Amino acid sequence: MLEGKHIVLGITGSIAAYKIASLASMLKKQKADVTVIMTQNATNFINPITFESLTGNKCLVDTFDRNFKHNVEHVSLAKQTDVFLLAPASANVIAKAAHGLADDMLTTTLLACGCPKIIAPAMNTRMYHNPIVQDNLKTLQRYGMEVITPAAGYLACGDTGDGKMPEPELLFEYLLKALQPKDMNGVKVLVTAGPTMEKIDPVRYISNHSSGKMGYSIARAAMMRGAEVTLVTGRTGLPAPVGVRTVNVLSAADMAQAVKASAPDQDIIIKAAAVADYRPKHIADEKVKKKDSELSIELERTEDILSFLGAQKRPGQFLCGFSMETENMIENSREKLAKKNLDLIVANNLKEEGAGFGTDTNIVTFLSRDETIQLPILKKEEVAHRLLDHIMDHLTS
Repeated sequence: MLEGKHIVLGITGSIAAYKIASLASMLKKQKADVTVIMTQNATNFINPITFESLTGNKCLVDTFDRNFKHNVEHVSLAKQTDVFLLAPASANVIAKAAHGLADDMLTTTLLACGCPKIIAPAMNTRMYHNPIVQDNLKTLQRYGMEVITPAAGYLACGDTGDGKMPEPELLFEYLLKALQPKDMNGVKVLVTAGPTMEKIDPVRYISNHSSGKMGYSIARAAMMRGAEVTLVTGRTGLPAPVGVRTVNVLSAADMAQAVKASAPDQDIIIKAAAVADYRPKHIADEKVKKKDSELSIELERTEDILSFLGAQKRPGQFLCGFSMETENMIENSREKLAKKNLDLIVANNLKEEGAGFGTDTNIVTFLSRDETIQLPILKKEEVAHRLLDHIMDHLTS
């Protein structure tokens, strides 16, 4: 995934420094070329040899280290760096970076780099909220650096509050985002995902097997490419994608309300959610008790959100739906495409191995009014990017 990319990890004196070993390992497994630079204080928390073993590159600490090739080390490194992550970032080094001070290998390289820079503050919660630190972070943002909001919880100093460095998995997401080409900058995208839940009584509900993986993959891919993304999602077990405005809903009616509120301003709407077609007509106030005889539940139609969007679609807005079938996939999907005034429909067959609910892969066919494109079995992340490629080609042609 990251083959050919050069990533610099800058580590300062913080107890959270040990977490970067996991991040370095993750990056190396994705074939990134990783260089670690440490402040002298950082070496008191984790040994540079750890990072040399994980990355296969020399860990840099001393600006005047004589064991180097015949070039200016911090300048040559800066020229080849694709993204610089400063994590954990102490209040001291944040202050230096904000005001252009360069008195060690880390700060001189950071100042020399013209690549995207990401800052992950980690410190005591009172230090983090100090107006001086907050002003320095705003200065870094003004200079185009991305500042990650710290996590909250129990801190090493014994206090509880925000100031914790995010986990390596989240830092990894930020690095991927920084490295992804931004062909969707300025584009507003609305994605729906997951199942809806229609209440029978306070205990029971009607739902489906949707995991939300396809919709979440689309939202994440669009965000990575620079889009402003809103994800309206039913209940899933998936973490909200980084950098995506996430709206959690339960029922089809909740989803309809959330979608209608956001839809008018969107450039692209992708309806990947598995919305219930029916709901109980009457919801019991108390738990329905088990009986010896059969139980019948009267159902009524839910609102067809996709039909509403098709009828209200403004000029220039791209509307994409999903169609999951078990038979006559192409015919049924083409009928849906025309009936609901869609620009594109993504069809798949639940009975095909590797497609459908809960899987990490999918087998889809893109259908428009004059085109049919069948894709092979792919990871859902790759399906998401292929879909966005197709939509962007349409919008820019």
